[in-house]
This record gives sequence, C-alpha cells and structure tokens, in this order.
Amino acid sequence: MTCSTMGATLKDNVLALAELLTRLDGLAAPTDKLAQSMLGCWKAGGKVLIAGNGGSAADAMHFAEELLVRFHRNRKALAAIALCDPTILTCAGNDFGFDQVFSRQVEGLGRAGDLLIVMSTSGNSRNLIGAVQAAKKLGMTTAAFLGKDGGALRDQCDVQLLVPTSITHHVQEVHKLVFHAVCEWIDSQVD
Repeated sequence: MTCSTMGATLKDNVLALAELLTRLDGLAAPTDKLAQSMLGCWKAGGKVLIAGNGGSAADAMHFAEELLVRFHRNRKALAAIALCDPTILTCAGNDFGFDQVFSRQVEGLGRAGDLLIVMSTSGNSRNLIGAVQAAKKLGMTTAAFLGKDGGALRDQCDVQLLVPTSITHHVQEVHKLVFHAVCEWIDSQVD
C-alpha cells in the first residue's frame, strides 16, 4: 500500500463517518437522559458500572477513568468502575462460563440505585445481556451503547444510545463522541 492509497482510504473513512454524524439526531435525548441518570446516581451515593467486550471493553475502561479521575478539569472523583479486571474475567469465565463474566460482577458490586452501562456494537453479547438482567433484578438503572439495529439488547435497557450503522469502527467512534460529551457535561455540573 502506498501513501496515496492510504490517503484515499483515510479520506473515505472520514467522509463515511461525517455522513453518519449527520444522522445522529436521535442520540440527543438518550444522551441527555444518560447524563442526568448518572448525575442522579452519584448524588444519591451510587456508582456507575461499565462493561463491554473487545474494543468496547477498552471504551468501558476509557469512560470509567474519565469519570473517576478527571476529564477536562480537576473535580471530585466520581464512582465509576469498568468491569474489566482480567483476573476476575478469567476466574468467572473458568468457574461459571464466559456468559456470566459480567453478571457475576454486577451481582457482587451492584446495588439498587446504581447504574450499569453496557457497550456493544452488535447488542447481541450474551454476557452483556446477562449483566443487564442481573442489574434489573437488583433495581439498578441500565443503559446501552449500541450499534447496527441494537440486537437483543435493544429495548432491554432504560436508556439506549443506538448508532445506526453496521460499520463496527464507526459505531465505536460515535460511542466515544457520545461518552466524551457526557463527560464534558458532567464536568460542568460537579465541583
């Protein structure tokens, strides 16, 4: 591949993402609802748990650290945990099966009034579906960052942020834009 070929590929990807961004009006209301739910959770003394697989696991960790540590400015730490500890994941996977790696953590860490955010480009990950079911049993609020048609997780959560494309990396890019917008708003609301 030559530099000119790579430049064309980069331009094509940027143009495709730009076109997708023109179709995201439906994300405004659920983004606001998620941000308000998160703030309400922390004001009530709760915590936010975030889970995802693969690249979405990396996004879950990124989102959690922006909340717990800082985003743009120093402010109080906010209780946010990415459910991505490799020893817990492999232990739960070994002892209970991969489908329960997140639900087991939700059962142990979650409480009524907490908030679970799951991140999935397909919406069909059985371990995330199980985590949402466990959270609902505990009385937690649930939210899902989704792509494509939302998969099995669509309409299972209190808040759904659906990116309407089947291109996985564009779904993840928009998920980052959304959670960064949430972080920016939260920074403006918390001392």
